[in-house]
Amino acid sequence: MQTLSEKDYRKILICLTIYITSLFAANTLGIKLMPFLFGTHLSVAVFCFPIVFIMTDIIGEVYGKKMAKNFILAGVISIILFLLYSLISSITPWSTDGMWAKDSWDTIFGLSARFSIASVVAYAIAEYQDVISFFFFRKHTGEKKFWLRSNLSNIWSQFLDTTIWTLIAFVGVYSLPTIIAIIIPWWIFKVLMGFAYTPFSYLGIYLLKGKDTNANTINQN
Repeated sequence: MQTLSEKDYRKILICLTIYITSLFAANTLGIKLMPFLFGTHLSVAVFCFPIVFIMTDIIGEVYGKKMAKNFILAGVISIILFLLYSLISSITPWSTDGMWAKDSWDTIFGLSARFSIASVVAYAIAEYQDVISFFFFRKHTGEKKFWLRSNLSNIWSQFLDTTIWTLIAFVGVYSLPTIIAIIIPWWIFKVLMGFAYTPFSYLGIYLLKGKDTNANTINQN
């Protein structure tokens, strides 16, 4: 097994920071909706959440499938821990001096158990499927055409993420036509954002590989 250099560890740490930050930005800022086509709405999370899936593709491309799965595990643990902290924070009493922020705080951070479950389940399933499908396409397309396998896996994983989250969160709340009207624009826009971020993926791969052959060797494991 190839040993990672100190430079590799530093690069992986930076990537993990970007990954976790993008994940939490999507889960917290995503409550804001903006208008979209034909009276539909989009969460502002569409700008940062595609980076989560693209990052695992980049890490998988350079450091292999196991490292990509480690990123996903870190994300799952982070979400569960954040939800636990949120639960503890929500049940603690408010100080009189802090009551001015209570309603806003409850609106933003007082997530229901159903939404919390939807977030964890959708993220875990979609991210693992993204890694699996990425390496499936890599096996059949070869080491070139990263843009193709990254976006193909992104189309599938983003569909899973959007569909699973929406179904868990809204079945029984909205009618099926309304749920479909929520899923389709969110999914399409996230996929389009993934395509738009593809040049940044190549930049990321270039920065990770650099002039070292170490990362290229690890990539084959």
